[in-house]
Amino acid sequence: MFMGEYRHNIDTKGRLIVPAKYREHLGESFVITRGLDRCLFGYPFSEWKSIEEKLKALPLTKKDARAFTRFFFSGAVECELDKQGRVNLPSSLLDYAKLEKECVILGVSNRFEIWSKDIWEDYFSTSEESFAEIAENMIDFNI
Repeated sequence: MFMGEYRHNIDTKGRLIVPAKYREHLGESFVITRGLDRCLFGYPFSEWKSIEEKLKALPLTKKDARAFTRFFFSGAVECELDKQGRVNLPSSLLDYAKLEKECVILGVSNRFEIWSKDIWEDYFSTSEESFAEIAENMIDFNI
């Protein structure tokens, strides 16, 4: 399970440190792809396989299903960590998420997300007031 918030910088070669607590859940290789809200999603292969099966089950005749599947899979790359615990992000993903230097890495249950610091702070500050309302409209559970 991924949780927590970490801040790291991307170096000039596009490498980003993956938090040590996440590395133990990722295995030898994992997948990073375009996420929603201009961030990147990272998945261990076991979780990626589960998502792949769900997306393969979507009807090919539905335009939205085709569009999302293209978006999600075309941005996907298999990644490995180097000896310093860094992942090398391709320029296409750096451009999509507007990652330049300062990044925020979030654990979100079955995945981790990589955000530009500025985009994350803007998202969080504009959404913060509505989190209680969002929680109220979701599945009924006690926190």
